[in-house]
Amino acid sequence: MTDNATAAAETYKPDHYINRWLSLLEFNQRVLEQAKDDRVPLIERMKFLCISCSNLDEFYEVRVAGLKQMAEVGAVQTGPDNILPTTLLGQISERAHQLVSEQYGTLNDVLIPALEKENIRFVRRVDWASNAAQDEWLRNYFHNELLPVLSPIGLDPAHPFPRIINKSLNFVVSLDGKDAFGRTARFAVVGAPRSLPRLIQIPPTVPGTGPHDFVFLSSVIHAYVDELFPGMSVSGCYQFRVTRNSELFVDEEEVDDLLLALEGELPQRQYGDEVRLEVAHNCPDGVWQYLLDKLGLSEEDLFRVDGPVNLNRLMALGDLVDRPDLKYPPFTARLSSTLGQDRIFDTISRKDVLLHHPFDSFAPVVELLRAAARDPQVLAIKQTLYRTGTDSAVVEALIKAAHAGKEVTVVVELRARFDEADNIGLAEALQEAGAHVVYGVVGHKAHAKMVLIVRREHGRLVHYSHLSTGNYHPRTARLYTDYGLFTANPAIGEDVHRVFLQLTSLGKVLKLDKLLQSPFTLHPGVIDCIEREAEHARAGRPARIIAKMNSLTERSVIDALYAASAAGVEIDLIIRGMCCLRPGVPGLSDHIRVRSVVGRFLEHTRVYYYANDGKPALYCASADWMERNLFRRVETAFPVLDKKLSQRILDELNLYLADNTQAWEMGADGSYARAVAAEPAICAQQVLMEG
Repeated sequence: MTDNATAAAETYKPDHYINRWLSLLEFNQRVLEQAKDDRVPLIERMKFLCISCSNLDEFYEVRVAGLKQMAEVGAVQTGPDNILPTTLLGQISERAHQLVSEQYGTLNDVLIPALEKENIRFVRRVDWASNAAQDEWLRNYFHNELLPVLSPIGLDPAHPFPRIINKSLNFVVSLDGKDAFGRTARFAVVGAPRSLPRLIQIPPTVPGTGPHDFVFLSSVIHAYVDELFPGMSVSGCYQFRVTRNSELFVDEEEVDDLLLALEGELPQRQYGDEVRLEVAHNCPDGVWQYLLDKLGLSEEDLFRVDGPVNLNRLMALGDLVDRPDLKYPPFTARLSSTLGQDRIFDTISRKDVLLHHPFDSFAPVVELLRAAARDPQVLAIKQTLYRTGTDSAVVEALIKAAHAGKEVTVVVELRARFDEADNIGLAEALQEAGAHVVYGVVGHKAHAKMVLIVRREHGRLVHYSHLSTGNYHPRTARLYTDYGLFTANPAIGEDVHRVFLQLTSLGKVLKLDKLLQSPFTLHPGVIDCIEREAEHARAGRPARIIAKMNSLTERSVIDALYAASAAGVEIDLIIRGMCCLRPGVPGLSDHIRVRSVVGRFLEHTRVYYYANDGKPALYCASADWMERNLFRRVETAFPVLDKKLSQRILDELNLYLADNTQAWEMGADGSYARAVAAEPAICAQQVLMEG
C-alpha cells in the first residue's frame, strides 16, 4: 500500500460521503420543483412533472433493481458511505414514497386547477357520466377504438397470472358470477396496448365540451370494463403498473458477436424481475396484496397513487394543446457565421472554433461531416457514436461519405442504455453503406465524443478534429447544454488518431500529448491537477478550482478535493445531479461550495478549470467524476488551448456561479435550498440565449 493509500485508509470516514442514490433522488426533487414554479410556463411545468416521473421509472428499473440483486447475494456495501444494500433500499423506499406523494399532489392540487383556469380540463368520470352527449361519445370511442384491441384474461388454473410488460398500463378486475362455460373467476387482468393514447380529447363539437377537454384512457376503460365480461358482475376495477429490472445481461467475454447477443437480449427487457408495483389509491387491501403476492414484491415496493399510474404519459399534453402562451417562447440557436459550408476547413485551419449548444446551433457539426463527404481532398472520417437517435443527419452524412468512397470508420456503442435498439439499427445501416463499424472495447463503454477527418492538403495529411462534451444527437443538441470544439491543432489531431487506433485495433495504449483518456490517464490527471492547486495554496499562491459536470461520486477525487480545501484552495462545483461530497463541513470542506442549476435546458457540459498560479488549465470532457467514467469507460478530456475560448468558458462558468434564479445550493447534509434571490436577477441560461 502506498503512503497516499495508507493515509487515505487511516482518514476514511463513511459519514464524509453522501449516498449516491439518495443524492440522485434529491436531483429528482429539484426537477419536480420546476413543476411547482409559477415562473415556468404552465405546460412546461407539466413536462417537468412528467420528467420527474420518468426519471423515477429509470431509477427503479436500473438503480433499485441493482440494489435488490446486491441484497439477494448478501453484498455488504454499495459505496464509500458504507450503507448496507438492505438498509439503503429502506431509505430509498421512504424517500421515493415522499416524492411520489408530492408528484401527485402537484398534479391534483397545483397543475390541474391551473390548467382549468386556462380552459384545459381533465374531465373526470363522474362529470362526463352526467353529460349524456359526452358519455355517448366516449362509449362509442370505447366500442370502436378500444374494445377490438383489449384482451381480458380471467385468472383460473387454465389462465395463470400473466407476464405483465414493463411499465404497461393494466387493470385488475374483481368479478362475481360464472362465465358462459360455468367457470368462476375471482379476478381478471386487462392490459391496455401501448399503441393506445393515454389522453383522449373529446371533440369541442360534443355539447358541453370545451376547446381542450381530455379524458384519461384509464378512466374510459374503467367506465365500460363491464362490457368485457358479459354475464358476470364487475365489483371493482383498479389500474396498476409493474416496473421491472431493465438492465441487459450480456457476458461480453463469452459472446462472439455483441450485436447479435444484444438483439437477442432486448426483448427480455420487458420481462425482467419485478421491482415496483403502482396501484390506484382506492385499490382495496386484499387486491393489492394479491398483486404483491403474484409479483413476489413486498409492501415496501408498493405505491398507491391518486391519478394515472403512468403519469409520464401526460407529456403528450404539450403536443395536443396549441397554446404558445403556456410554453417557453420559441428559441432559435445562433448560427456561426464563420463556419459556412464553403469555407469550413479553411476556418478551422486558421483558428479553433468553440460552440456552446443549444445557444449555438448544432448545424455546423453536421455541415462539417457533409463537407467532408463531398470534398475530394478528404480521405477518411472516423467518429464515435453513443446516442444519435433515429433518422440522424449525422448518420446520413456518414453514409454519403461511405458511398462517395471515403474510408469511414464508426465506433458505435451498442450498450448505450435504452438506445440499444436504435444503435443496432444505425450500425447495420452504416455497414450496408460500406462503413467500417466496430463496437468499442469489451468491458468498457466507448463514451468519448470525437470526430477525426483526414484531409490531403499541399501533399501532406492534415487532421481536423471535433471534440464534444455531448452526444452527436441533433435533437438533444437543442435541449442539452454541451461544448463542442473544432480544431486543426496537430497535437490534438494526433491524439484523437491514437485513441481511434486503440478503439479499433488490439494494440497497446499509445501515449497522448494533449488529451487525457480514461481508463488510463484521465483519473490520475484529474488528481494531479487538484493536488497541484493544493501545492499552490500551501505555498501561499492563489489557488482555484471550478468544475462543472453531471455527477461527482468517485471517492479518491472527493478525497483530493477535501485535501485541497484543507490546503486553502477555493473550490466551486456546479453539479447537476448526484454529488457524494459534503460541502462546507468545518475542517473538511470549508472552502468547497456546490450548486446545481435546473432550468429550461438540461445542463450537460463537463468542464474542469484549474487556476494553476496564473497559467490556467481548462479541460472540457465527456466524463463525469464517477467510477464508471474514470475506470470503466473510454472517455476523453480535451484542453481548450486558445486563450480567448478558454476565457469565454471561464466567464460562462462564473455566470452559472452568479445565477440566482435557477440555482440550488447544497448543504452539508445533502439537502438543497434555492439560491437567494437578488437584484439584478441572473438566469445563466437566459443570458446565454440572449447572446
